[in-house]
Amino acid sequence: MIVIGSTNRPEAIDIALRRPGRFDREIELRVPDTEGRMEIFQIHTRGMPLAENVNLMDFAQITYAFVGADIAALCREAAMSSLRRILPKINLNEPVIPSEILDSLQVTREDFENALKDVQPSAIREILIEVPNVSWNDVGGLEEVKGLLKEAVQWPLKSPESYRNIGIEAPKGVLLYGPPGTGKNLLAKAIAHESDANFITAKGSDLLSKWYGESEKKIAEVFTRARQASPSIIFLDELDSLAPIREASAGEPQVTARILNQLLSEMDGLEELRAVVAIGATNRPDIIDPALLRPGRFDELILVPVPDEGSRREIFKVHTEKMALEEDVNIEKLVSLTDQYTGADIAAVCKKAGRNALREDLHAKDVKQKHFLQAITETGLRLHRIP
Repeated sequence: MIVIGSTNRPEAIDIALRRPGRFDREIELRVPDTEGRMEIFQIHTRGMPLAENVNLMDFAQITYAFVGADIAALCREAAMSSLRRILPKINLNEPVIPSEILDSLQVTREDFENALKDVQPSAIREILIEVPNVSWNDVGGLEEVKGLLKEAVQWPLKSPESYRNIGIEAPKGVLLYGPPGTGKNLLAKAIAHESDANFITAKGSDLLSKWYGESEKKIAEVFTRARQASPSIIFLDELDSLAPIREASAGEPQVTARILNQLLSEMDGLEELRAVVAIGATNRPDIIDPALLRPGRFDELILVPVPDEGSRREIFKVHTEKMALEEDVNIEKLVSLTDQYTGADIAAVCKKAGRNALREDLHAKDVKQKHFLQAITETGLRLHRIP
């Protein structure tokens, strides 16, 4: 006789039951990766009449942190969506549904996309998760920063065997620092998308609590869920507000000090981070506690600078790609006029240029050079510098 038990709360089981001689083997069923999700999709859709525009691999790649039950629910909701389309054509009083109606029944890509709005991933439901849809093509310039991020984050997550072969450990954390508006958040989302990793955001407003021990518990839950849903990226935005220098907060309630201690233990504690990378972002690295910035915690400190001329040209191309531009629009002229502008400043210029065109004519069909020049004049130069 063999006894098989199952639980999603192993920590709540008495340790006397978990010793050898009782439950001798403990098998962890992890959250499926992209290949696993693809196989689950194939199982649950093998009897479905799928339309030609349905590519299951596309949905396997974007269903981060979905477990098997979530994917089954997603396929079921997509099938129900297709049934709702033909339901008005069916006469429920007739004993048999006409074959031509059944033949027209197909589950389309739109059905799956609508189902994604209703089905949420179970693995990290308690934590804010954002499915990144930003690629490197959406990030203009910053080629050197992209290269460093690929080395520190993408390679370890997608090719961990390469690091094992040469006998080195992958970085545990990466800190992006630089002036506001240079694209730190955008870079974090892009590297998560390119690495096929779950993207977990941990904001200060969600982690800070007035109750003793509650903030530390929330941080521990974030890292625990990240391990369960690996490969994953934990994004700590405005890290300076979560982990300021301890002496600087001595006169305040010790919430931030306790949060810092918890972050230190999670980043370099007894429990190893496997296929989990923490990315922090800040424009004030000088006020972050040095203990968090040492190698072994945030191994890589990457400066995201104000874009140079080449980067500004690429940023303009990204933001004007979908705009209807008049032939007189000279991107090179705009690049020369926006020296020291950040990516956010250039995005604001493009948006304001479009509004200027609509302000002149609500039915305008293109944006002219004068609208961009007016937007640059109205926006003004926003200098951002790290103290």
